[in-house]
Amino acid sequence: MNTHVFPYIECPLCRSDADYFYFFRGKAYYRCTNCLSVIMNPDDRVDSKREKQRYEEHNNDVNDKGYQKFVMPIVNSVIKYFNTENSGLDFGAGTGPVVSKLLLEKGYNIKKYDPLFFDDLTKLDNKYDYVVCCEVMEHFHDPLKEFRLLRSLLCDEGMIFCMTYLYDEETDFGEWYYKNDETHVFFYHREAIKWICENIGFSIYKIEGRVIKLQK
Repeated sequence: MNTHVFPYIECPLCRSDADYFYFFRGKAYYRCTNCLSVIMNPDDRVDSKREKQRYEEHNNDVNDKGYQKFVMPIVNSVIKYFNTENSGLDFGAGTGPVVSKLLLEKGYNIKKYDPLFFDDLTKLDNKYDYVVCCEVMEHFHDPLKEFRLLRSLLCDEGMIFCMTYLYDEETDFGEWYYKNDETHVFFYHREAIKWICENIGFSIYKIEGRVIKLQK
């Protein structure tokens, strides 16, 4: 018998009401009534120690060809819009900063920041032409705060490149493997990306497959 209590929660992105949506492995998920994203109940998140341990379990070998192929869409997007004279930041670089590795090999000027693994806060004092956020945004506990921070890191007309899987009405959430990672706490809908653009101060956004571009 399921005795889990489903309390009211507020969407941590747009601050609208979120309704109970799904229950999986002891965790409740809600859907925002405004931006349509799916949110793990904050009370069901793993603690910071387990979160770090989970990241360390990821098989993120920067020399793994399969891993390199997986991130190539975001690498190619950076190359399309910027060159080696521009400055970049790999935000949430993690234990295997493969995006940085591939861009550095092409002569790009990109720094790494991660609150757990490359925790040099001076990196957040600078402005960048572009910020890369690969498989990171679904981990944000407070996406409104994080996207405001990301925008603040950009030079005028700078761009953020994010890569994630978006949720939509065609997604079978019960069968969707992406939710099974216990550190994935926020699943964005296209409406959420539109909301971020309009409410956090970006001039334009574009979604191309798994790559999301936001320009200041």
